[in-house]
Amino acid sequence: MRVIVKLFATLKNFAPVEGLAGTPFDMDLSESSSLQDVVIRLNLPEDLVKITFVNGIAQELDFIIKAGDEIGIFPPVGGG
Repeated sequence: MRVIVKLFATLKNFAPVEGLAGTPFDMDLSESSSLQDVVIRLNLPEDLVKITFVNGIAQELDFIIKAGDEIGIFPPVGGG
């Protein structure tokens, strides 16, 4: 199945495409894949994955995704 993934802030360095943070790219996954499977496939360090969204709704890493879902992954955010 095909999903759309967007990596934000420093995670953009793990994207298989060039571009700014949040640049979408397609990803092919097997049926019944979870957000955790996306993190593993992209070799994202788990300590850098803080917030994950599916279709604009925050979800845990064990959430099962469906074909056509849009996934956003954010690292911890700093500020002051």
